[in-house]
Formats: sequence, C-alpha cells, structure tokens
Amino acid sequence: MTNPGKGIYDPAFVKDLFDRCSTKYILFSYVCSMGFTERWRRECVDALPQTHDTPETCYDLMAGTGEIWPHVLKRYPDLKKVVAVDISSGMHKRALKRLHEMRSDKIGFIEDDVLASNLPAASADLIVSTFGLKTFNSDQHQKLAELTASTLKAGGSFCFIEASDPKGWWLRPLYIFYLKQVLPMVEKVFLKGARDFAMIGTYSTNFGDASNLAAQLRAEGLDVTFRKHFFGCATSVSGRRPVA
Repeated sequence: MTNPGKGIYDPAFVKDLFDRCSTKYILFSYVCSMGFTERWRRECVDALPQTHDTPETCYDLMAGTGEIWPHVLKRYPDLKKVVAVDISSGMHKRALKRLHEMRSDKIGFIEDDVLASNLPAASADLIVSTFGLKTFNSDQHQKLAELTASTLKAGGSFCFIEASDPKGWWLRPLYIFYLKQVLPMVEKVFLKGARDFAMIGTYSTNFGDASNLAAQLRAEGLDVTFRKHFFGCATSVSGRRPVA
C-alpha cells in the first residue's frame, strides 16, 4: 500500500508511484475523470498564446503518457520536435507503445526529474504540462517557475493545467468525496487492491489550485493568465516570455 507520508513529493517516490501506475494510467484517468482529462488537455493547447515566430520546439514537462502530443501536433503541424521530460520510464514506454508509434520521429524523451534536468536556456518556443503540477510542493513550483522563465525563448509561450480543489463550488463536497472515496474503491475492486491511484485525491487537495504558481511565474517576469476550468475542478496558467 502506498504510504502518503512526508515523502510524497520526493522524486524517487513519484517515479516509483507512476512506474507502477503506467500500464493502467490511460484508461483509469480517462474513465474516472469521465473524459474531462482529455478535454482539459485540448484546452491547455488552445490556451497557448500565439508566438511571435513559427514554433519549432515544444517541451512537455512531466509528460506522463504523452496524451497531449496529438493536440500539440494538430495545432502546430510544422513543429519540428516535442521533447518529453518525465521521471517515469514506465509512463514514457506506455506512451510510445499505446499512442505514438507513428510520431516517434517528432518525439524526443528525457528521463529525468524535470527540476534537475539541464534544459538549455532560451531553447523552447512552447512549454506545456498536464496533470504533473500536483506532484510538486510550493518550493518545487518555484523551481519550475524559474525553469520555465529561463528555458523559454523571448516571445515563447506556455500553458500548464492541473486537476484542482474547486473551493467555493457548491458541489465541492461531492467532488472531494468522489476523489477520496469513490476512486480508491474503484481501484481496490478493479485493480486488485492497489492504492496508487488513490494518491490523485491527496495530491489534488494538497495542490489547491494554480494561483500560487501564477504568482511565482509573474515574479520571474512572465506574462501570466490564470483560468478556472469546469467550476475550478481544473485550473491553468498560461502566458509568454516578453520580447525584450
């Protein structure tokens, strides 16, 4: 059983968790979100501000199973490369096997803790991230904000989206019950007693929403827009690095 203790934001813990989840992640996340994860991935790409130049390189941070790649490549058909950065080798192998065998010429992969990676400065036209923010604490979000600011080219754009705690929504108690009670029960019954996906509820409620990250990104000199999606069940931050 997964131990949701102090170490849940430790990179080794996160890698082990998602390596175990990788074979069931695509189906479980789609079915248990009732399709909203796919909708929010599309909205993430749609929210990317227009870049000043034709984008050539996109970084997908905490890339997981790479389900955002088709949306990115549809909007930017002339994109030369999507560089996927993820700590879990299991998630990436699942992505290539299940979704993207025909796109392997455009997909590069870095298996690494994104916050410890050596991404070159001013090397990305686009940066996206879907459903990886919740696995970071506030200090790690600060490092992510610094990485985003340093990695984006001038005029480059970004969008990050994450499942969030919809505080103030009158149906929030039902939503939290679903995250913390229903999903673990589904996992217990259909995934032979595993408790890994039950961490989604813990991570999401600990995360809150993306408003703190928005402030951290602004402090790094980026133009930032914060949005709520479906009453705050997901939130996003998008924007660009200003042209000097």
